[in-house]
Amino acid sequence: MYKHKVLITEQEIARRVEEIAGEMNKQYGEKTLDMVCVLKGATIFMSDLIRKLQMPVRIHFVQVSTYGTGSESSGTVSLHFSTAADLLDRDVVLIEDILDTGITLDYLLKHLKEKKPRSIQVCVLLDKPTKRKVNLQPHFRGFEIPDEFVIGYGLDYQELGRNLRFIAALDPSEYKP
Repeated sequence: MYKHKVLITEQEIARRVEEIAGEMNKQYGEKTLDMVCVLKGATIFMSDLIRKLQMPVRIHFVQVSTYGTGSESSGTVSLHFSTAADLLDRDVVLIEDILDTGITLDYLLKHLKEKKPRSIQVCVLLDKPTKRKVNLQPHFRGFEIPDEFVIGYGLDYQELGRNLRFIAALDPSEYKP
């Protein structure tokens, strides 16, 4: 496995997921929620979170991809929903693993708003506000983290590390920034 340092322990994650679920339970009461999970990084977070919710929940998955060569994005974003998501007049919570620049999340929010939900809020596990290029703030946030490359609890490097029970900063010697 990659060299890393633990930033957030399994126990800290479990406690914060419980707190976020409590906030959602209080805010939404018995309303049905439509959770839109951004693949692949947010799946573990969403799975843990929805099991703590007291209201009925529908889940949807969206895969967001950008096309380009190497580490450069073309700026073209493509969305692929797991099913035709009917969000008309529904309360939607978009679940994302990490919010950094906000560019892709902003694009996704604009797309979801076209489906005319009653409400839409953003829930992120991790927030890197120092990287923000779009004025976007999550409604629910797990942890604010420094500008480091992180793995674990669903986040990966080259598809590895998702199964770690904690969140860790990947040692820079392991990747090319």
